Amino acid sequence: MTDIYAPPDTPLDVIHEDAQIIVVNKPAGLLSVPGKGEHLADCLLARVQAAFPQALLVHRLDRDTSGVMVFAQTPHAQRHLGLQFEKRQVKKTYTARLWGRLEPKTGTVDLPLIVDWPNRPRQKVCHETGKPAVTDWRVKRYEGDTTRVRFMPRTGRSHQLRVHALAVGHPILGDPFYATGPARDFPRLMLHSEELRLKNPEGGISQTFRAPAPF
Repeated sequence: MTDIYAPPDTPLDVIHEDAQIIVVNKPAGLLSVPGKGEHLADCLLARVQAAFPQALLVHRLDRDTSGVMVFAQTPHAQRHLGLQFEKRQVKKTYTARLWGRLEPKTGTVDLPLIVDWPNRPRQKVCHETGKPAVTDWRVKRYEGDTTRVRFMPRTGRSHQLRVHALAVGHPILGDPFYATGPARDFPRLMLHSEELRLKNPEGGISQTFRAPAPF
């Protein structure tokens, strides 16, 4: 697959900023962190650090996924948030558009995942060596031959939502790795991190940050 990295030239979209955290809305097509080589240097971390030089990475989103990401302002906040992600205390909600009509309207995918080594960075379901991966879903509405769905992942494996959608027979529209045929013919991966609920490292107050899906 020929793949030229052409990140969007859009201004930084800051949703929230305080002494502990910075929350931004990541555009699709932009790496979360730099890749190998100068041509992959432009990334959300670099753009955030250009505006907030002390900003520290906490988690990542796939390059093709858009939506809410949180960065830490201090090493204390980075540790605090990192533990929340590790202990699965951060509540994540994604919006996606899938090929076909997903039924029933609510359900759970519980399929272990592991990297597909010969085809990296693809992941695959493997019941022998995969790591636990669990995703809850709720259908928002049907749009013609596609489904708009809300994903609530309980774990945070690489490509989890993309592989789980494929595993139930409804790949995410525009997915360059897992969609085929007409399901792939969309201008972007139709996956967006719509909401993050976490505890602020200062005082432990629960906060929810949202960015509506752009599709």
